[in-house]
Amino acid sequence: MTETTKWMAACRVEDAAENGGVCVKSGEEQIALFYFTRRNEWYATQNECPHRKQMALSRGMIGTLTDEPKVACPFHKKNFSLKTGECLNGDECAIKTYPVKVENGTVYIALKSTR
Repeated sequence: MTETTKWMAACRVEDAAENGGVCVKSGEEQIALFYFTRRNEWYATQNECPHRKQMALSRGMIGTLTDEPKVACPFHKKNFSLKTGECLNGDECAIKTYPVKVENGTVYIALKSTR
């Protein structure tokens, strides 16, 4: 099997919520895209919170925890690293993260597939 990476155009920079998230769909997959303007950084994670399987992380509050950029689930207040997906509250659950890049005003998310 071979793993390939495809860069999906998610949105224009000006269409993203500043210091917040939006939900982007790729087929049946929901991805939470975050524009952290205070750090001038972009992040993407799965949109599904692992606790109750709710599609909610794109509506979570972003911030930092000991300088680690994080998102807090709006329902359970669990904090997840936007860089690694690790749960910062000590739970063993984690979320999937995706590489993000910006080119010519368009935000792209890297999607991996196996063939």
